Amino acid sequence: MKILVVDDIVGWQNYHIEVLKELFPNADFYKANSAREGYDMLLEHNNSPFDVIVTDMQMESDFEPKYAGEWFIEQIKSFNQYKKTKVVIISAAYNIQHIAETNNVLYIRKSTARSFPQAYEILTQD
Repeated sequence: MKILVVDDIVGWQNYHIEVLKELFPNADFYKANSAREGYDMLLEHNNSPFDVIVTDMQMESDFEPKYAGEWFIEQIKSFNQYKKTKVVIISAAYNIQHIAETNNVLYIRKSTARSFPQAYEILTQD
């Protein structure tokens, strides 16, 4: 199993990985510091796609008025290889639920992720 974590804050990257290691102890973890870097990772791993992608919304401002993470999710959805990949937004963005529902992905509010790590278990459900 391959998991990509995309967040511009290293502390959050590490936190997500530590929690996910409990759920997926044999997974290989990859990190990206921005949506653009995450996109490059998609291309780099095109022949062996990620099974799970965790992304923040609010990173670089290159894609305004969209969030960087919103742009990144649209890119993920454009690859046939990533049709079965579980994508979860973990963000403090006020409209996270709307973005997740619009893009048919999962979401966890950062406040919930911090205080209730069991929320990540949504990634183990079919």
